[in-house]
Amino acid sequence: MKGYEELELLEEEELWDKYIKTHDQKIRNYFIEKYAPLVKYVAGRIAMNVPNSVEFNDLVSYGILGLIDAIDKFDPKREIKFKTYAVTRIRGSIFDELRAIDWLPRSVRQKAKEIERTIADLEARLGRSAKDEEIAEAMGVTVDEFHSLLLRVSGNSLISMDENWFMNDGSDNAPMSIEETLESSDSYNPDVVAEKDEIKKLIARALMDLPEREKQVLILYYYEGLTLKEIGSILAVTESRVSQLHTKAIMRLRGKLEKIKEGFVQK
Repeated sequence: MKGYEELELLEEEELWDKYIKTHDQKIRNYFIEKYAPLVKYVAGRIAMNVPNSVEFNDLVSYGILGLIDAIDKFDPKREIKFKTYAVTRIRGSIFDELRAIDWLPRSVRQKAKEIERTIADLEARLGRSAKDEEIAEAMGVTVDEFHSLLLRVSGNSLISMDENWFMNDGSDNAPMSIEETLESSDSYNPDVVAEKDEIKKLIARALMDLPEREKQVLILYYYEGLTLKEIGSILAVTESRVSQLHTKAIMRLRGKLEKIKEGFVQK
């Protein structure tokens, strides 16, 4: 990178150590420029599921704020890769701004909640994953209408994965997103560490209980970093069908995780 020749000669570990000690703005700017493509990558994935009225450049701007926050708060001693840590902060920053501008119509949010409640109630009663036909019948719509609803509320499912958990850190309740359960804690309170480990197990269990196709979509999208179009090619289905599967999987997870969340809040 132009103007940063002397910094490029150093190992990244050395740079982080120097930045933490000095808060040198040149090093900070170097990191911002180096990891800017990461912001565009995250913004690009989110852009696929938001209305055209939301500008891509705005998403990038929101993400840059998250990247700066990640740089200022990153601690290499946690033994977490910066990219992993930064992606969470970038996504969180973008979603915070999207919530602030209320980009989803109230009717869509209400319909998403209705689907979540229906799926959660059905699966609690059935003791297994509910089929599309069963969900549609419970909602009083046809299967085709249910699939159309899934496409309408697909944007809401993105924010759903960023919902806050509330955990006791020994002094007060601090919000923490689902993704942040994968990060090291700011506190080394044994109770907090144990609680986070338990949440990870519960989330993993909820993921494993998903129907195979929905589980595949989440793995390919969130862990392999594929686009909906690429996933459609792998599964031999249309992009809109992948979007439906993705949304349905998130709805199922929300129902399961909401009950878990209520249990932790009540502790």
